[in-house]
Amino acid sequence: MTQTQALRLGVNIDHVATLRNARGGDLPDPVRAAALAAQCGADGITAHLREDRRHIRDGDIERLAREIDLPLNMEMAATEEMRDIALKHRPNACCLVPESREEVTTEGGLNVVGEAAALGEIIAPLKAQNVRISLFIDPEPDQIAESAALGADIVELHTGTYCHAHADEDTQRVQAEIARLQAAAISAAQAGLEVHAGHGLCFETVGAVAAMPEIVELNIGHFLIGASVFSGMPEAIAEMRRCMQAGRSAIGGRS
Repeated sequence: MTQTQALRLGVNIDHVATLRNARGGDLPDPVRAAALAAQCGADGITAHLREDRRHIRDGDIERLAREIDLPLNMEMAATEEMRDIALKHRPNACCLVPESREEVTTEGGLNVVGEAAALGEIIAPLKAQNVRISLFIDPEPDQIAESAALGADIVELHTGTYCHAHADEDTQRVQAEIARLQAAAISAAQAGLEVHAGHGLCFETVGAVAAMPEIVELNIGHFLIGASVFSGMPEAIAEMRRCMQAGRSAIGGRS
């Protein structure tokens, strides 16, 4: 029986920037939110610099890299522009995600199999500068295998389909998605990849994912920022931690 790794919480502060940008100006400050998240027990900070700059701005990434001591996970499209920005600031990790101007939020995982050559051109110079590479993927065997072949350090499994099934109260689909995520987590770990997960997770859905011992980090943003409006960030992060720990404690071990 192997010892289960501790489960980390990465807090995504994108939607503090969304609120700031809705009015213009500098407030609320997403970097201040990142500092508060660090004080409240976050293990890392995630920020997605989109091509259209709809929330996080270039200056936010610069300040996060300079002012926040926690590891910075920079989500980004696989473009030369984003690669060059990442090379300038050298975050702890770059999580490559699919991006469409028309989408409200990221709608699914990267097609690593179909875009391997283009992804490789973005990945190689980042790895050469010791930036860890994470690929945001759907929990599918072929995407996991290609991610490993490309030399990714991490895969982040897209939990959005599971969370949508939960919201729809579709119990059968919920169980099917949990099984799919668990199989993907096992496969990714066996391939030597560090396994993260995220997208759409909330207090009610996080436990089942936290109970997967291969997953070592969850990245959660929109829900936490929304909950913070009502209870404050310290309580929102503390409650998420409690829910994560409850799920993690349910692990009986795997021999």
